Amino acid sequence: MHALRIDPDATVTDLNLPTTDAQSAIQEHIGSSAVDHGVYHQRAVLHIHGNGQNLGLPQNLAAWALASAWRGMPLYPLAGPIVVTGRTASGDVAALDDDLVQHAKAVAQTVRDTLSEWRTRRPASNEAAVNELLAYAARDVASRGQ
Repeated sequence: MHALRIDPDATVTDLNLPTTDAQSAIQEHIGSSAVDHGVYHQRAVLHIHGNGQNLGLPQNLAAWALASAWRGMPLYPLAGPIVVTGRTASGDVAALDDDLVQHAKAVAQTVRDTLSEWRTRRPASNEAAVNELLAYAARDVASRGQ
């Protein structure tokens, strides 16, 4: 089953999860048996480290920007590695559709590019940085269709 892992450094890795025990594989990729599920798109689930914030795991800006773009609003911070899978109408885990794979990869690339640019051109404020990333992520998602 095709899925993605988005790491805090905004790298995206294609995963092939087993269909019979996907949850165990997801736990292994996230590094925890405590996994929260975020539904920010009707056809996708973000599997998030359940204690990532409390453990001080690094923020995952790429996953945050993707989830925020899918939701159409800024969300709470996400931390640690995140696995993105598809979702059936009944809420079961499924293979991630190709268009959503493209959303994730485009947003992650944009986050990497933007962070690199900010090393030489600092944003005016945290609010400006958030707004800039969200605008880019929304553009990436819209240009590839919902």
